[in-house]
Amino acid sequence: MRNKKQTTKQDMNIMKLMEEFGTEDECRDALEALRWHNGVICPHCESKSISRLKTHHIYECNSCDYQFSVMTGTIFHDTHLPLPKWFVAIYLMVESKKGISANQMKRTLNVSYKTAWYLCHRIRNAMMEQNPKMLDGIVEVDETWVGGKREHVGHGYKGNKVVAIGAVERDGEARLQKIDNREKETLRNFIKSHVASDTKAIYTDDFPAYNGIDDAKHETVNHSADEWVRGNVNTNSIENVFSLFKRSVMGSYHKVSAKHLDAYLDELEWRFNNRENPYLFRDTLLKLIKSDNLEYKELTK
Repeated sequence: MRNKKQTTKQDMNIMKLMEEFGTEDECRDALEALRWHNGVICPHCESKSISRLKTHHIYECNSCDYQFSVMTGTIFHDTHLPLPKWFVAIYLMVESKKGISANQMKRTLNVSYKTAWYLCHRIRNAMMEQNPKMLDGIVEVDETWVGGKREHVGHGYKGNKVVAIGAVERDGEARLQKIDNREKETLRNFIKSHVASDTKAIYTDDFPAYNGIDDAKHETVNHSADEWVRGNVNTNSIENVFSLFKRSVMGSYHKVSAKHLDAYLDELEWRFNNRENPYLFRDTLLKLIKSDNLEYKELTK
């Protein structure tokens, strides 16, 4: 009998979310506990001498008289959307393996499409890793075309497609990115930026642009000759990641613009890298607390 893969039991579920974060006050209390678990600190002068005002969850610094709330300087600053709806949106985005569309978010939260679209992109922006560690051990690298079909053009037409590249550390994390082309220099720069120089091995397919990236560590599988696995050499892990992404595009988003492709890749990367993290919802909240707000005009320019 085949052993079933153990799935990570998440600390949060939809019923617990509704019970613990159903009101604005409950959400604010949760954010305060995450942001200031060692006591409230003034974001202006970093003083710990703080007074709580009786109304509107406002604090005042006794050192510089600066007034602030738990949302000051975070992605939640000046939001007009109730915090319980923020919490539901965050939960749905981290829990949905194939992502959730802005249209579905609109219906679930009972908000406008513009609000739902902007909300999803703000959360995606916060998911982006600022300083990811280098991948090590055995690393698989592959690239893929992303884009829809076009009528009345040949099978090899790429005019409506863009290239995404990815690297996965075996049993570890992934790095995903949109790139301008599949030229050797572009692929090498990606590998150099995300794969440690002392990594054990780099596995790719037989695409010629990968030739010479590191002859001592680089091995390939010849997909053009229907070779998919040779001993331990394969690119199945990264291909599975891209397969999941394309199912997300087909089944949830339906279409993804080239402009925002990196944002959707960041979202998948965050979920994939935290696939065994039972506190994914909590850690995503922490990311949002530490993230600056993404303005609508910046997103749409």
